[in-house]
Amino acid sequence: MSPVLVGRSAELGDLDEALAAAPGAVLVGGEAGLGKTRLVREFARTVEDVDGTPRARLLVGGCLELGSDGLPFAPFTTVLRGLVRDIGIDGIAELLPRGDTRGLARLLPEFGEPESDTPSGEERARLFELVLTLLERLAERQPLVLVIEDAHWADRSTRDLLAFLVRNTFSAPLLIVVTYRVDELHRTHPLRPLLAELDRSDKVRRIELTRLSRAEVAEQAARILGTEPQPRLVDRIHARSEGNPLFVEALLDSDGTLASELPESLRDLLLAGVQRLPEETQDVLRDASGGGTRIEHALLAAVSGLDDTTLTRVLRPAVAANVLVVDGDGYAFRHALIREALHDDLLPGEHTRLHTRYAQALEDDPGLVPPGRLWVELSHHWNAAHDATWALVSSSRAAGDAHKALAYAESLAMLSRVLELWERVPDAAQRIGADHTDVLEQAAAAADLAGEYEIGIKLATAALREVEESGGPSTRRAALLELRGRMRHQMARPGFVEDLREAVRCLPAEPSVIRARTLATLAQYVRLTTDTQEARSAAVESMEIARALGDVIAEADALITLFCVDIDYDGDEEMLAAAEEAALRSGSHRVLLRLAVIKSHFLEGCGRHEEAVEVARRGMERAEDFGVARTQGTFLGINLAEPLVSLGRWDEAFAVLGQALEQDPAITIRTSLLVLLGEVAAARGDLPAAQAWLDASDEIMDLKMEWLKTQDYFATLRLKARLRIAARRYEEALEAVGPVIPTTGLPDDSRYAWPIMVLGATACAALGDQATIDGTPALPQIEARAADLKVLGPAQEAHRLTFLAEAARARGVHDLAAWDTAAAAWERLGERYPLATALTRAGEAAILDGDRDAAADRLRRAADLADRLGAKPLSAHLDDLRRRARLGRAAGPATEPAPAGPPLGLTPRELEVLRLVADGQSNREIAEVLFISAKTASVHVSNILTKLEVASRGEAAATAHRLALFPIRRA
Repeated sequence: MSPVLVGRSAELGDLDEALAAAPGAVLVGGEAGLGKTRLVREFARTVEDVDGTPRARLLVGGCLELGSDGLPFAPFTTVLRGLVRDIGIDGIAELLPRGDTRGLARLLPEFGEPESDTPSGEERARLFELVLTLLERLAERQPLVLVIEDAHWADRSTRDLLAFLVRNTFSAPLLIVVTYRVDELHRTHPLRPLLAELDRSDKVRRIELTRLSRAEVAEQAARILGTEPQPRLVDRIHARSEGNPLFVEALLDSDGTLASELPESLRDLLLAGVQRLPEETQDVLRDASGGGTRIEHALLAAVSGLDDTTLTRVLRPAVAANVLVVDGDGYAFRHALIREALHDDLLPGEHTRLHTRYAQALEDDPGLVPPGRLWVELSHHWNAAHDATWALVSSSRAAGDAHKALAYAESLAMLSRVLELWERVPDAAQRIGADHTDVLEQAAAAADLAGEYEIGIKLATAALREVEESGGPSTRRAALLELRGRMRHQMARPGFVEDLREAVRCLPAEPSVIRARTLATLAQYVRLTTDTQEARSAAVESMEIARALGDVIAEADALITLFCVDIDYDGDEEMLAAAEEAALRSGSHRVLLRLAVIKSHFLEGCGRHEEAVEVARRGMERAEDFGVARTQGTFLGINLAEPLVSLGRWDEAFAVLGQALEQDPAITIRTSLLVLLGEVAAARGDLPAAQAWLDASDEIMDLKMEWLKTQDYFATLRLKARLRIAARRYEEALEAVGPVIPTTGLPDDSRYAWPIMVLGATACAALGDQATIDGTPALPQIEARAADLKVLGPAQEAHRLTFLAEAARARGVHDLAAWDTAAAAWERLGERYPLATALTRAGEAAILDGDRDAAADRLRRAADLADRLGAKPLSAHLDDLRRRARLGRAAGPATEPAPAGPPLGLTPRELEVLRLVADGQSNREIAEVLFISAKTASVHVSNILTKLEVASRGEAAATAHRLALFPIRRA
């Protein structure tokens, strides 16, 4: 083995740069044998010892080949076990919220019993948050490098957690390094989509290792031999190894010649070093090959039948020859390819007997493997030994362990194996204490929790068929129908409402908890259709049953759904208060977060934007308290961003939306994020970006056309119309408006239809008599639809007033008073962009009326607002308008003074921090709101004090208020 890493100086430099720029991630890919592990070890050596002072803490975990068989979170378990050895359980507790380590117990039993006996999606989200918090707080003490090796073997849960960590490293100096084999990534390999997703992030770099050049092969050979090799030898080694460093080492003998004859195959090449070892050593290496890339000494002793002393003696030549390396209390093959070649070289009978010995050794002494691995190891070995009975039994037990560990995809994999083996085990039901339908039902539930909805729907359907054929209880059929309905909804598939209706129909009419909860689910989903009466009836019945039975969670769910069925933004405060009271009584994290979503949605629809911001922020704080801020808190990110957009706080909104989008949110909520991003981009003049967001939203809507969610469908059409108007393609804008005219009766119709009616009138004003929809004059159709719309709350009233003024303009009437009335409505709401637009139209009307002073005043106010917002197209239009009308920007104080460039030289992030300082928040509170560390918040505050030339936070807040940098919050 070369004592020096050859040909990888550039890659080492890339890793050094990535550490200096942390947080971030580096994906290191390459063929087997190119030196990924050696590169990481060399980097680790430089990180851990610079003049005796470590630059960073290093944590390393490797994925196991067994991962595809369902061993969950393997590298993270290894990392945690090493961390416990290093700083102890108490040291880890100091880094966690409230010092409670039980949330990590599902990864490592040393942390005690899990917080909850019932695994759920919420518990899994909290686990992910807890791991991230632990890593971030370690990194705040000292830069941290987390290495996950051999990700091509990663189980689904490991991939999910890895993606979550990479998406959410925003401030602490945490570098995540992931290695994987590119030659393992076939077209359908599950790691491929993850790599593609991560590669889109600015925080992620990729390093692809290439083969060594001839000169580098010569250098490697010289380092191994301690002398310069002959050129002809270098030529032969380079030609035979094709520049693969592992093969160079295997080909080169210690005496400076090629190792015996040139092998004819890769397998022969890899086994050449093994075959030079004593026969008894080769026998034990063959035994070791059945245990994976790493095996504990005690387990290998049990499988080989050798005592400790003999095993140590027999393995010493393998360690000396660098075939095996000592790894803690066990051994690891120097390269996985050597283990694979040995294992593949076993004859069929040897293969079966070897894995049988492994399984028997583990059954005799379960302590031979770390806690949590026993049943999945047994499943693997009994399956490899072709023992269907014990493979089925151990797979069933492994599924239960994986479910308890919140590794739902691995639980599904184990249950799938049980189903595959079922026909081969006549007494399978007696063996595992569950019949075939039970296993199908468990697998469908695991698929739901794992997000494998396609598979889950098939499993639920198969279970339903068996229940119906056997005449099983109606409650069981109802539960399966509800499960399938929810999964169909997640896949935007038709039939989800029909499943939920049938679930209710097949339940006894007598009050029961399952009937109350099934009705609540039906109401929640059917309200997405036009049948609001059915949703209302189901919610009312659910509420009545829940109250009679004292089921507070079902009662709260029913009240929230009842509130959502037909929201009245003028008078629903009492019902909302009742829902809030029930949610608080329930104490359910899920219900409380759902309430925060609905309440912030309601306040935004009322035009109470500042209150909506505060409720959404408090909801996100609650989500953080529950440990799900960066998972289930994503929905609240939408409800925080929307009022921020309304208030013109676009930089803040962009940060929130970007963070939410990085979570890879479900298809059911992604459209809202995309539309908000597109509308802000359009208002700022970045039409290509806005079009890209629209295209992404359109793709989703193509999948969801079987059921129309007003918030998504109308919002996508609204963005399309807005972009076409910005591009002066008014006929196409009306094409986007057209579908909204006949589509009536959807929930929240007026809230989402009014803005589109305004855009339709705008397009009509530009086209005049040429404005048509489906060959018929457009304006009368739009006016008729508007006439039937309700006006619920001051926000919809502002849209109605704007529509009336715009429709008059489309008929050739430029009504200054109408535009002033609309502007006043927007000003009361604090919505700066529509206010600027209304003032612009008012200014145009004043010019046409010949009232130059009135025009100048309105256009100046509009220009100040547009400049403050960074609404470049509107600013350019106003500049052109004033130039053509020969109006300056003089006269009167500005409503909001427009700064030249960034206010006071502050960055957008520093402006966010200053706003929170002005609100009186501490560094810790600022850190929680902005998802940064308290130390980073402190650095931002110091920079702000320097730039403002003030000495204290109080003076900074006073400066912000004096310069009116932020809107004054209403009481």
